[in-house]
Amino acid sequence: MGLENFFNPQSVAIVGASRQKGKVGYEILTNMLAAGYKGKIFPVNPKAQTIEGLKCYPDLESIGEPCDLVIVIVPAKIVPTVMRQCAKVRTKSAIIITAGFKEVGKEGRELEKQVIQIARQSGIRVIGPNCLGVIVPANRLNASFGGDLPAIGATGYLSQSGALLAAILDMANANSIGFSKLVSIGNKADVNELDIIKALGSDPDTRVIAGYLESISDGDAFVREAEKISNYKPILLMKSGGTTAGAKAASSHTGSLAGGETAYEAAFERAGIIRCDSIKYQFDFSQAFANQPLPKGPCVAVITNAGGPGIMTADAIERQGLDFAKLTDKTISKLAEALPPAANLYNPVDILGDALADRYEFALNVVLDDPNVNTALMLLTPQAMTESAATAEAVVKIARQKPEKPILACFLGAAKVADAIKILREGKIPQYDSPENAVTTVKVMVDYVRWRSRPKRVVKLFPVNRRKVETIVDRHLRQGIREIGETESKEILEAYGFVTPRGSIAATAEQAANIAQQLGYPVVLKIWSPDILHKSDVGGVKVGLNSTQEIMDAFDLMMYRIPKKLPNANILGVLVQEMCKSGKEVILGMNRDPHFGPLMMFGMGGIMVEVLKDVSFHLAPLTAAEAKQMLVNTKTYKILKGVRGEEGVDIEAIAEGLQRLSQLVTEFPQIKELDINPYMVGPEGSTPIAVDARISVEQV
Repeated sequence: MGLENFFNPQSVAIVGASRQKGKVGYEILTNMLAAGYKGKIFPVNPKAQTIEGLKCYPDLESIGEPCDLVIVIVPAKIVPTVMRQCAKVRTKSAIIITAGFKEVGKEGRELEKQVIQIARQSGIRVIGPNCLGVIVPANRLNASFGGDLPAIGATGYLSQSGALLAAILDMANANSIGFSKLVSIGNKADVNELDIIKALGSDPDTRVIAGYLESISDGDAFVREAEKISNYKPILLMKSGGTTAGAKAASSHTGSLAGGETAYEAAFERAGIIRCDSIKYQFDFSQAFANQPLPKGPCVAVITNAGGPGIMTADAIERQGLDFAKLTDKTISKLAEALPPAANLYNPVDILGDALADRYEFALNVVLDDPNVNTALMLLTPQAMTESAATAEAVVKIARQKPEKPILACFLGAAKVADAIKILREGKIPQYDSPENAVTTVKVMVDYVRWRSRPKRVVKLFPVNRRKVETIVDRHLRQGIREIGETESKEILEAYGFVTPRGSIAATAEQAANIAQQLGYPVVLKIWSPDILHKSDVGGVKVGLNSTQEIMDAFDLMMYRIPKKLPNANILGVLVQEMCKSGKEVILGMNRDPHFGPLMMFGMGGIMVEVLKDVSFHLAPLTAAEAKQMLVNTKTYKILKGVRGEEGVDIEAIAEGLQRLSQLVTEFPQIKELDINPYMVGPEGSTPIAVDARISVEQV
């Protein structure tokens, strides 16, 4: 069922309408009237005959006709009764403003379940409970207690916090920022963030989707749908409530480094969502996306009447990785014809402190015609002769005449530019209070365009032995064993095309020496126990052993010391393994996030992963390009590529390992955590070796 009745109802009943100022039921009713809503309004209150000149009804049935939308503001315990009335009169949409549900504890949670059960049995869609309401400026609908109706705009906004939405609405009204729709989703007991984002995605009045979220109900579905929508509409979200609680229970390196925030970052990156760190940034970005065309490239031209702000902007452009547009000779000649001799004709174009509005207009006109310019940034400082308001009018005029390229403005100052800023905002020109914020916005727009133009995602599937993995995983789950030992973990990896070192388990020092002779020196000894996850922490790893005596001594020392440190550990012996003689150590890992599924990790391996914490994450399944980008995203990527004459390693081979691991964890949701550490990689053409591995599983 669609959400049309929430956004464009022909009739609205307010159950709990009040005559008392300051009550929510009064504020919503008066907000509806003040907004100029054109449909029918039915106040429902058994203790009143009229409210604000409108006839009041004792209940929904007494209205005598079905209402498109019912707003519920009665005490929480009465809400189920109202919902049954909604079902009786065939209402299909309800906004439950009332608080006191799952946010207050067990009793409220049960009450909320009861309300939603009634709604679903009756085919009623519900926004809330515990929400601020819904606002649609174009339809003069202010079904909320959030404040005055804002201007009409192209940004659709959803918020999980009603209080924050009220603050955003107040800020927007103070700055003449408009919206297409605003929705407070509250407890999202029925209609959730994905429902609203999908509705805004198909809404012709919405060019930009923005919002504030504390949680996501269905991470997998959210990423899929948001990725589709981001291909034609930008989504700008603030996200709070990140947690590392999941990492506290993790046993792998990947699990300990992958907190809740990491998963959200990876999910947003996959879906093309632009994450905003503050309300200000969200406003900055949304105004540009809502009112300006997308830039076709990273080349920015700056027009200024002051050298200082021009230099500040130049610094910001370089720091953000954007390009200064190289103006053509034709453009420079045209500028020279009309600008004063002292003006700087090159980018940034400094038209000097005595520039009047006509000089700004001329320069902007010429610069926008330059094929090398993708975005124009207008800087103004209020000097003695500056015509701030007239300059703003000129910028708006040129923008309407030449709407193909984005124009952003930074009119610095306060009282002297106040009228100009108002003209810019009314003319749909984004205005920023600093050059840095303007340039950051350009960077976000350029990155979004790059994301939209990315190649189609193609996930490669490798020939594997799934049956082998099923056998090992199923046996461990039947026996209630969560941790898969190193030997069987490597068997799983081998089934998916990984190469592992040869080795065997020894129960005595003599057996260890015999195995080493068969493998060839040097060898590695590792303590073998299902109860010891991090072997090196307890002295359970010895490397580079080159003789029988060294091996026997190392074996005896492990078997003597480790039981003293861990008396309850079940020690089965020692793994004797061939030693990889050269290469660099990296780590490939996965931690299954409860919301978004398998989260892949890459970083430098061995103990360095915990020391440096220089890791990158991405949601599985991975494409070849995404796997390689995970390497590029680390600070140590240059080391892998080779520095100061040192030979690099096979980057493509590491990326393939990530893809194979991605396929494994995608095809086996029972795998909860996985580390390959170290994954030894050598020069191009060599075969990487999965030296050590750890896998944990759980029932799904």
